[in-house]
Amino acid sequence: MGEARRVVTRDHLEGVARAALGAEHRLTGVSRLRGGSKKGVYRLTFADDSTTIVYIWDDAENYWPATRADDAGHHADPFSHASGIDLFQAANRRLAALGIRTPRVHLADRSRSHYPADIAVVEDVPGENLEALLRREPHRMEATLARLAEALDVMRRHTGPGFGKVALIDDSGISRGRSCERVVLDRALDDLAEAAFRDARIGRVRDRLEEVVRGLAAAVRPRSEYGLIHGELGPDHVLVDRRGQPVLIDIEGLMFFDVEWEHAFLRIRFGEHYRLLNSGGLDEQRLAFYTLAMRLSLVSGPLRLLDGDFPDRDAMRGIAEYNLRQALGFLSSDDR
Repeated sequence: MGEARRVVTRDHLEGVARAALGAEHRLTGVSRLRGGSKKGVYRLTFADDSTTIVYIWDDAENYWPATRADDAGHHADPFSHASGIDLFQAANRRLAALGIRTPRVHLADRSRSHYPADIAVVEDVPGENLEALLRREPHRMEATLARLAEALDVMRRHTGPGFGKVALIDDSGISRGRSCERVVLDRALDDLAEAAFRDARIGRVRDRLEEVVRGLAAAVRPRSEYGLIHGELGPDHVLVDRRGQPVLIDIEGLMFFDVEWEHAFLRIRFGEHYRLLNSGGLDEQRLAFYTLAMRLSLVSGPLRLLDGDFPDRDAMRGIAEYNLRQALGFLSSDDR
């Protein structure tokens, strides 16, 4: 389960609010927002009805069960736990330099003088996220999707000297693994093993699925150019400001990697709207391999999260179930 959950109150965050915004902003309310699994996300409300958001990176806010593979202080694995103020600050700086909108940062503090954990106070972008808006009024969001496509193209053209998390690359670090495709293969095989252990339907066809994974990986040709990717860019990780501009959040996983990894996730999460985000020029063999790898990750990850006390359990089960069926779709009917 990890550490006991801390109930964060107004008293806990008054010093944080004062340091970020000044004593003239009187804090009146604190509420935890749904969805965060690796960090606490809280909305602060002030006497003048203005609001802001606080991120808290704390073991007591992390719903993911610890595993032997976890190494929170070491980012050499591109897919290690994407959580921490160092990753947040490096990603924020990089995206700002590219002119890509994220919530404005009022305060980023790791001194623990205002709160007993690393924290950041950022702009509260009012309104619903892109996922909710696409569900309710998709046609009105086409201009926002076009702007998001432009941002993705800027990121794609911004290449790095190696693959890996931006914080690591900025420190002249080198990621583990020979190549992006090898890193994805190793992860996919681990995810397949875990999914097979947790669900008998995968267990019955594990060997055949492993053949498919390895076959798709073998068809991928080597590459040495790495674009900038968000890493988990679903419509729930895009806010929309008053001008219709997309605002990226949950940016700690920002890294240089194969852009097909990003597009495999985009295609899964945006569905019919993905056509407005696809500028073409992708390696289809790499995309096919990464799509199956992503499906397996979206089975094993949610099932592992359910080992802990994550509150939105039905949603996680739904994600795992849907992607399990999609992964099985890579097999012929005779193999299932």
